[in-house]
Amino acid sequence: MAAAKHNPNERDAGVVDEIVGYVTSTPPRSFFLFAGAGSGKTRTLVAVLRKITGIGTVVAQETLVPTTDDAAIRFARELRARAQTIRVITYTKNAALVVTGRLGTNDLTQVATIHSFCWDLIAGFDDDIREALVAMNADALQKARKDAAARKSGPTDKDQEKIGELEAKAIALAATTQFTYSPDRKHHGDGALNHSQVLALASWLLKHKPTLRRILRDQHPVILIDESQDTMKDILDALLEVVDEDPSRLMLGLLGDHRQRIYLDGHANLPSLVPKAWATPRLEMNHRSQRRIVDLINEIWDSDLEGRTKFEKAVHQHPREEKSAGLVRIFIGDASAPAEDKLRREGLCEAAMKVATGFADWESGCPGHQILALEHSLVARRGDFLQAFEALSLLDPDSVRPDGNGDASGPTAVQMLLREMMDLADCIKDSGTPSDFAVTEVLHRYGRLQQLPEDSKARIQMLKAYQLAVEDFATACVKPDVTVREVLTPVLRAVLFEPDKRLLAAFNDTNPPPPAPKPRQPEARESRLARGWHKLFESPWIQLRRFKTYLSGRSHLATHQVVKGSEFDHVMVVMDDEDAAGYLFAYDRLFGAPLGDADVKNAAIGKETSIDRTLRLLYVTCSRAKESLALILWAKDSSQALAYAQKSKWFRPGEVLPIPE
Repeated sequence: MAAAKHNPNERDAGVVDEIVGYVTSTPPRSFFLFAGAGSGKTRTLVAVLRKITGIGTVVAQETLVPTTDDAAIRFARELRARAQTIRVITYTKNAALVVTGRLGTNDLTQVATIHSFCWDLIAGFDDDIREALVAMNADALQKARKDAAARKSGPTDKDQEKIGELEAKAIALAATTQFTYSPDRKHHGDGALNHSQVLALASWLLKHKPTLRRILRDQHPVILIDESQDTMKDILDALLEVVDEDPSRLMLGLLGDHRQRIYLDGHANLPSLVPKAWATPRLEMNHRSQRRIVDLINEIWDSDLEGRTKFEKAVHQHPREEKSAGLVRIFIGDASAPAEDKLRREGLCEAAMKVATGFADWESGCPGHQILALEHSLVARRGDFLQAFEALSLLDPDSVRPDGNGDASGPTAVQMLLREMMDLADCIKDSGTPSDFAVTEVLHRYGRLQQLPEDSKARIQMLKAYQLAVEDFATACVKPDVTVREVLTPVLRAVLFEPDKRLLAAFNDTNPPPPAPKPRQPEARESRLARGWHKLFESPWIQLRRFKTYLSGRSHLATHQVVKGSEFDHVMVVMDDEDAAGYLFAYDRLFGAPLGDADVKNAAIGKETSIDRTLRLLYVTCSRAKESLALILWAKDSSQALAYAQKSKWFRPGEVLPIPE
């Protein structure tokens, strides 16, 4: 009988059972699963969870098949008998929702973000939390005093201010009796803890409180961490110590890809931290991308570039047999070109991709392809909402950037603009006529109809004011160049929605805005806010609508960092160091530009360089593409970059082109 032909698409078929064996063995064996881009990591994780909890596994047709693994069945029974659960830690809320959505009902598994996991672990231990905060504050105070004493000219006013703040904080913390987790910043004070504080507290308490370590082991004998390369160093170190203390009672499973480390909170070299006794299963397939794109990302990671210090070997990925095509182009132009000219010529690159691929998805402005820029301001310029973005950034820079969680909602003071008024604008027909039914639903949703006066005459009068405001709002909305101030005027006049006091005060302020500060000069908070409000009210209303679409993650534009974990049929990566005006990333240097002084210094001592960071970011962006990929490089020396790219192993003949004029 002839042997069955090996299916290359099933290269990773045994990984699920391999991991199940590590979890259910006696004693269990911790592991690090190397799972590259598009490797089916989430599908593998869900299949493992179904098996070890006795629910079943998934076959090709996505139907559930009851597990017959005796060890897995026994393991699930023991979990239930001991009232224990498996903890799955994800990096974002969206990732947690994806896992729970695929997993279905499973009472033996708890899936949450790292922040939620940490708060679940320490919530209610107020005395311990206070002790940890006091200790961490004391360390910060000691360092501040040491730094101040080390100055030859004596402590500065800033030193004294910082020391005074830390001393006052120590007194306030000692008097705080209860602590809450406030990720949305709706609660303030010494008892309200943000994301970073919760992570720091959990790691401190795990290291200093044996009881907490015992509670963790007793409740969750298995902890699986997704995107482990981006997990905060301190909390990951603390969990590694807990495992090392008693490997038979706590098994840790790390899933990730060091090539996709985007955030600096994670360990620079996670694979080197994995203990030798741990298992190291691998997912070698890339189920997402066409062969040409998989070949490119393999070459990118294997590059021996000047200034590269973090060169950890990685699993060579293999595309699916049927994904034998794919198209890659890199377009290179002069970075000194005006911003408007860059946008125009990037449109010509899109047109070239449309011709080369035959896909109408590459039509300029079409959401069929995803455009990735390095910074949010670059995205805002390409999405034509730069003025509104800059205005809102002045009001609250931390709230205007989309994140993987989808938590970003814009400055709190302008929520009426971004929620109520956006919903109301959706009720306006193209002709400028409001839909009465839709308007009524919006007013009811935000409680405006429930607050009408009981007196019938007053009620009718207020409803007429509402109707007039909606009509004026609708008339303003369809004007092509209408400003935020113009659409806001009828809404505030009739108090159609309840405005934030700060928005109302700024709207009524007739003073001219203060001048912008000179580069690198400090600016008073009041001046910055005044400039922000003025710029916002003068911004085109359509820009604010585009910004809302971008903030919600529904735009075909995004930054390089935010899209980790996403995938798109067609991707255009815009690389422009000049416009980005940062120092962490330097795409020019990947294409032959000389290293900066800091890179030379860091490379000499083996410290991470901009080459390391940028190479990882390029790997992430390129690996998002399924069918076709366009790289747009605006280089300081475009001729040199073109020649370098043509000689590079990354690209094939005909793939390197100048940006069209």
